[in-house]
Amino acid sequence: MFKNELGVVPHLPGSYQMYNASDIVIYVGKAKDLKNRLSSYFTGRVTGKTKKMVSEVAYFKYIVTSTENEAFILELNLIKKYDPKYNILLKDDKSYPYIEYIKSPYPKLRIIRYLNVKKMKDRLLFGPFPNQYAARRIVNLLNRLYPLKKCETTPKEVCLYYHIGECLGYCVKKPDNNEIEQMESEILSFLRGNDTIIKQKIVDKISYHSEKMNYEVAKELKDELDYITKVLDRQKVELHDLVNRDIINFYVENGYISVVIFFIRHGKLLGSKNEIFAIVDNYIEDLENFIGLYYSKNEIPHELIVNNSLNIEALSNLLNIKVTSSIKGDKKKLLDLACKNAEIALKNEIELIKRDESRTVLANEALRELLGLKKLYRIDLFDNAHLFGEYTVSGMVVFKDGVPSKSDYRKFKISIDQNDDYSSMKEVLYRRYYRMLMEHQEKPYLIIIDGGELQLNAAKEILDSLNLKIKLIGLKKNDKHKTSDLVDEKMNTVELDRTSDVFHYLTRMQDEVHRFTISYHRQIRSKGSLSSVLDNVEGLGEKRKKALIKKFGSLKNISGATIDDLKEVIPESIAISLKKYLINYNSNKQ
Repeated sequence: MFKNELGVVPHLPGSYQMYNASDIVIYVGKAKDLKNRLSSYFTGRVTGKTKKMVSEVAYFKYIVTSTENEAFILELNLIKKYDPKYNILLKDDKSYPYIEYIKSPYPKLRIIRYLNVKKMKDRLLFGPFPNQYAARRIVNLLNRLYPLKKCETTPKEVCLYYHIGECLGYCVKKPDNNEIEQMESEILSFLRGNDTIIKQKIVDKISYHSEKMNYEVAKELKDELDYITKVLDRQKVELHDLVNRDIINFYVENGYISVVIFFIRHGKLLGSKNEIFAIVDNYIEDLENFIGLYYSKNEIPHELIVNNSLNIEALSNLLNIKVTSSIKGDKKKLLDLACKNAEIALKNEIELIKRDESRTVLANEALRELLGLKKLYRIDLFDNAHLFGEYTVSGMVVFKDGVPSKSDYRKFKISIDQNDDYSSMKEVLYRRYYRMLMEHQEKPYLIIIDGGELQLNAAKEILDSLNLKIKLIGLKKNDKHKTSDLVDEKMNTVELDRTSDVFHYLTRMQDEVHRFTISYHRQIRSKGSLSSVLDNVEGLGEKRKKALIKKFGSLKNISGATIDDLKEVIPESIAISLKKYLINYNSNKQ
């Protein structure tokens, strides 16, 4: 396989890209010797997910670099660009919450995610926090204890916060600089790990409100004190040099890698992150990729402590910080603790992961075998929805390797409302796949139509007209409107075992496309039934629709108007057409 192509690959460092038959990049890697690495895929023995990836490769490309470090940087840039399905990718685009202290023009605290941070001299960032709730509760407590600015805008007069002593009235008064400096010093001291002053402040306020017999307020403050104590007790592991650092370690078993990141801020363990991935290639390189991608979206600490099997020099050059490993002392204990946490997380999750795989990847593979397909990665599913021929819409959902790919979902509003599933299916499939061809988009390996022979014939006609050779099946329902069997493009029925993973997989897909389409249908109806109904009357353009809405205000009032009333706004011929349409529309709804 690829004998001629491999013969000309040089023994040099670089990054390589694997493409599938749809010209989509499915994997990006790096190597200090491109020839050896690429040859290992196609001439060596590969297993597991690597084998699956190799089975989809139609061709490969590569870019030579001067050094292995340059190849690492190039690899990460290409992963960000192509988002390949077989690379370790971050599960979402959210970063952890941070507490931001704004110094000027007025002292203020707020919750922010790192992606939204604009670095300024008068702003300080603290975190990351393990969850938004913890960060928000701390901000609310500090706002209660200190007279920080609370309002988003600048009112013309002082608000309630000023009168209850929780604001200095920044909107109309010039605060005392010494008071602000003292307040700022105490807040920053707490956010950097010194909790003594804050705890004492809470105790003093509890005593004050208890003496005033404000027992409810005192109880609330007691709860806050207990919460702060509980949060800080979790940070018993300390490093006394106060350097902000992350500690990363991993555990590998059964083809999976579990990664744990400890967030050490001002010497204390603030929180952690755990991710578990299937190993595609070399797990060390997969982990290095994950680290590079993670810190492209999150705050980079002053120092990184990692397992010594990683390429420390490459990571240090990439992140432009000190990256080390540790062989003794407290740092080594924390590194070992991260490894232990990674192991526990993987062992706890492995059964759930296997169960999920049987419902997704393995069910997808079983469907591929049932249909006699060589490959099955992307599946497009279509469904129609309408109400008495009105508001006709279609929905397309996409599954990739057994998992919904929601960024690929599409909605279609059918151009002419009609109770005609055949024409609707023809229209939506033509629009979808004509555009796919024109824009060179990714092709599905399978198209599923939620319907029987009628819709299947419509789909087959469109695919034939576009000269597309894509496997096509329909989902038959029984008299209880439940998935029963498959129908192929030759109208042969394929019976399904109701207890099999394939049957449950198809049912989940059918439920998802139905949910998505009905949701869009309801959205269209609720957005403005008046405007949608008027869309269906020939001769009513935007100006005339607006004129009708302005004069009558509602569909009910337009329906009750006479032709003479309508003639005041629109021509008589269109008024007659509108009146006839509304009579028919209202009779269908009853």
